[in-house]
Amino acid sequence: MHLEVFKVALPLKKKFAVSQGEATVKTNLITILNNRYNGEASGSVYYGPTLDEMEKEINKGIELLSEIEKPKRETLDVISNWDIHPVAKSALSGMVLNFLSGETQRYPWEIMNLGTPVGIKSSFTVSIDSLSEMKEVIKNSEYPIIKVKMGNEEDLLILDILDQVKNKEIRVDANGGWSCSKAEEMIYYLSQKGVKIIEQPTDKEFVEEWNHLKGKADVLLVMDEGLNNLTDYEKYSKFIDGINIKMDKSGGIVEGIKLANTAKNENKKVMLGCMVETSIGISQSVYMSSLADYFDLDGPLLLENDIAHGIKYDRESIEVDREIIGGPKLKRDVIKKYIKE
Repeated sequence: MHLEVFKVALPLKKKFAVSQGEATVKTNLITILNNRYNGEASGSVYYGPTLDEMEKEINKGIELLSEIEKPKRETLDVISNWDIHPVAKSALSGMVLNFLSGETQRYPWEIMNLGTPVGIKSSFTVSIDSLSEMKEVIKNSEYPIIKVKMGNEEDLLILDILDQVKNKEIRVDANGGWSCSKAEEMIYYLSQKGVKIIEQPTDKEFVEEWNHLKGKADVLLVMDEGLNNLTDYEKYSKFIDGINIKMDKSGGIVEGIKLANTAKNENKKVMLGCMVETSIGISQSVYMSSLADYFDLDGPLLLENDIAHGIKYDRESIEVDREIIGGPKLKRDVIKKYIKE
């Protein structure tokens, strides 16, 4: 096996800001097996890890993977149990799953005994910006499902904008930026505006208060930050309505599937989310899309250019090419512009 890892500095179409951080260029790591099968590691703008930390952890994983003569389906379970950062596990899992797909000429989701990805409709994120800019983007966006980032002092003013938005579904993500008192206030007002999904109203420290904060409001409170694996789920499940599974948090598709199945068995809603990343990074989420209720997989849409093909966007709809066997293929002419030493 020939294993490589390199950095890509990906310019964004515009600054991406949440309540806890921002970026105009996103630097991720791409892993490649046998010069064809790809994975991606993408840290959070909010909670990391740093690029150096990701690179160190991926190299630890590559050392472990190099001891395996030829990856099999069971290798994904092995990777999921390695003592390395979840971001590294996700990149290596995605790469190996794509390898298994290519070597067996089977679709990646078939290898995981999952249904065919169909009917995926993603939200599009409007990040924190000036009030006038956010108003303009929300009103004029071509996307019918909008996720509005909140968690700053102008949140109440954004409520007025929502009254002017027609024929769009609005979701909200506070990224833990609200105090309990503000969360209670915002949950009530947003529910009155027709918002049905609110992600991470407070920091994970206060998740036990969510049922109280929600009151009788007709909304789903979805946990993202702080819920990474089954152990986290068991700790918080009775206080939440749903979970946001991201491959870079869970450590890849193996733990992601376990999380989704456990949540669904307990009548919780499942959202599949992403970091600011390319279609390589979101591919594992697309493969397991049959287990989800909601999708927030707009990472590639935030970039000036995607660096791979195989997963297509038609506004909010996400489709896979028939040639997705082996996973997304790098656009060599595009990626060479973004490779970072």
